[in-house]
Amino acid sequence: MGSVSIRSLRGVTLLELLIVLAIMAIVAGFVMPMFGGPISTSELRASARELAAGLRLAQSEAVSQRRESFLVLDVAGKRFKVGNDPREHKLPDKAELKLFTAQNDLVNERVGAIRFYPDGGSNGGRITIGSGERKFDVDVDWLTGRVAILD
Repeated sequence: MGSVSIRSLRGVTLLELLIVLAIMAIVAGFVMPMFGGPISTSELRASARELAAGLRLAQSEAVSQRRESFLVLDVAGKRFKVGNDPREHKLPDKAELKLFTAQNDLVNERVGAIRFYPDGGSNGGRITIGSGERKFDVDVDWLTGRVAILD
């Protein structure tokens, strides 16, 4: 019988194992963002709330200034603007947006608006923001201008 040396039974050292784990972590750090999944439910909900707040602001502007006010939604650009406010509010790039509103408030297939009147009413409509199977509907009642978020 030959003798087995201790060197051949030693296996993997702790240092070698740590180096392999570090390399795997670095590779995962670069690869994972490339396969970025859908938007989280909390981010979708926050975006729906931001849209609802914008709609309520447009309604408030219409009533307080006694003139029509709009929330203009750029579906393709994933952003919206409220009334005379020059700021544009950005929505998540991976979100899917749909706008249902009156035909005369559609600028084109990419941009449309929801209109509010001085009495607080609206032309009504719905903005749907979703990702995969999850979605939130932000509804505007045409008679009262009431804004509601539906799951």
